[in-house]
Amino acid sequence: MHIVVCIKQVPDSAQIRVHPVTNTIMRQGVPTIINPYDLFALEAALRLRDEHGGTVTVLTMGPPMAEDSLRKALTFGADRAVLLTDRFFAGSDTLATSFALAQAIAKIGETFGTPDIVFTGKQTIDGDTAQVGPGIAKRQKLLQLTYVSKIAELDLAARRIKVERRAEGGVQVLETRLPVLITMLEGTNEMRRGTMVDALRAARAEIVTWSAKDAGIEDVLKCGLRGSPTVVKRVFAPAARSDKAQMIEIQPATRDTADALVAAIFGGIAGIEGDLVELHQTL
Repeated sequence: MHIVVCIKQVPDSAQIRVHPVTNTIMRQGVPTIINPYDLFALEAALRLRDEHGGTVTVLTMGPPMAEDSLRKALTFGADRAVLLTDRFFAGSDTLATSFALAQAIAKIGETFGTPDIVFTGKQTIDGDTAQVGPGIAKRQKLLQLTYVSKIAELDLAARRIKVERRAEGGVQVLETRLPVLITMLEGTNEMRRGTMVDALRAARAEIVTWSAKDAGIEDVLKCGLRGSPTVVKRVFAPAARSDKAQMIEIQPATRDTADALVAAIFGGIAGIEGDLVELHQTL
């Protein structure tokens, strides 16, 4: 069994700042991490490999410094790492990114064996679009299972997989055939601690590095800014709120606690009751 896990190196969102004059993200001096959602996908892949055998290939697209995240993934136990890096990829939006990654996955299939499962996190913390995973599935003509909370069963002989998927109405139990692309939800597992053996292996491992040409991408016009129809008009930091929290004291022993609380809220926010009534009438 061959599993490919797509990860992304992202700036630590807790330390990102917006320039007060240019309204652009200040990345200088901001440490980078593996996208947290991708770690749930990586752990799910490693557990399947440990149970059923096979190999796990980790793939990322980014600048040469993204090699650090790949080596980190190797310390957790991944078997192989592929870095897709080229100046043509600079400025890629989700459409261009999914195109490049899909081409790289096809190249991985030709070089190391066709993947049975492709894992991604549900989204990235720097984009929050959740579009790249489904975009890869569409381009690779893979069945896709999104927002998966649990891998319930994998039958390699029958080429079937059963998962639990979180939905608005509850949990869906879905079964489909391989190959498949799966996007994992957060909180579905806990990332293992890497062993010393894996850490030493990761330090000396050779990272497979491909340019656009190496990955078989012939039409570079579909990559980077030229292949990205998304236009960011403005980036800004939200203004700090000056309102302070209001303490509402309600006697917990009364039977009308909820009514008293609602009345206190309506009384403290001008116009909210009329807005809610108007909204109710339009529904």
